[in-house]
Amino acid sequence: MTQRVLTTRPALPGGGLGRLADRFDLVCGEGRGRPEPAELRTLAAGASGMLCLGNDRVDAALLDAAGPSLKVVALASAGFDAVDRDAAAERGVVVTHTPGVLAETTADLTFALILMARRRLGAARDSLAAGEWDVFRMDDYLGLDVHGATLGVVGYGQIGRAVARRAHGFGMRLLHHSPSTPGDTQDPPSRGVDLPTLLAEADVVSLNVPLTPETRHLVGAAELAAMKPTATLVNTSRGGVVDEEALLRALREGAIHSAGLDVFAREPMGAELSPLVREPRVVTLPHVGSATEATRAAMVDLAVDNILEVLAGRPARTPLPGGAALPSAPTHA
Repeated sequence: MTQRVLTTRPALPGGGLGRLADRFDLVCGEGRGRPEPAELRTLAAGASGMLCLGNDRVDAALLDAAGPSLKVVALASAGFDAVDRDAAAERGVVVTHTPGVLAETTADLTFALILMARRRLGAARDSLAAGEWDVFRMDDYLGLDVHGATLGVVGYGQIGRAVARRAHGFGMRLLHHSPSTPGDTQDPPSRGVDLPTLLAEADVVSLNVPLTPETRHLVGAAELAAMKPTATLVNTSRGGVVDEEALLRALREGAIHSAGLDVFAREPMGAELSPLVREPRVVTLPHVGSATEATRAAMVDLAVDNILEVLAGRPARTPLPGGAALPSAPTHA
């Protein structure tokens, strides 16, 4: 009997879905948007595997809708905060993600936001498009230098280190804060410090941590107040890492200079925009950190590889940190 695999979208970059369709009964969610939970539960019935995006909610109800046949949930995402990891573990389901393949691309985008926010390039572009560039003035569109500034990287994993390497090429002084890398590093040269020190000394703070209970609102009112009034905050991790109301106040009160945001607490937004989107000293993007053709295809391919391995009885290539690589017997009642 052919095993059933669910993908929550009918089309994804690259040829990964074709590889699944060649081997399994492939069932797809309809439309370009995120399927409603009830729709997903219906489609999941009897599935052995699921291919989900990072913002698809994988909870106990969805896992139970699939039933005991479910062996693996593969995320085409490095982040995994939308997954109920305990519920998956209790049901013996392997959950995988896609680390590594998107680090360099996301670091490119992070540095683009650093440049745009620090140099106020978004405001300059908007002024040009509005027909307001009618004379050359020495005091128009003044931003702050990136070269020679101090970059503080919060979270020194694959993406954080890739951002730091780019900053080293700009002649920036590097600091990092990471429980996994508390000391100094040489490639690139960076000084490991505690978070208060990083916030006080950095001209640019780049957030590169997963969203966990420990990192939710890691940067709030107190942390923003500890930063320099000339500092720039850049977030390409998850929106929940920042208290957005506190950030909005800090920007409007001049507590920090600017911000560059690729992620938000509420995604996607549609027409109901966060007030941060229209804040003049904020550069905002719609979660496009990994959005290149090659990288998104590589993410889907790795997710598909994980499904193929697990359903063939082999360990997943990239299970979640601390998670199982092979299915196990359920432990929940």
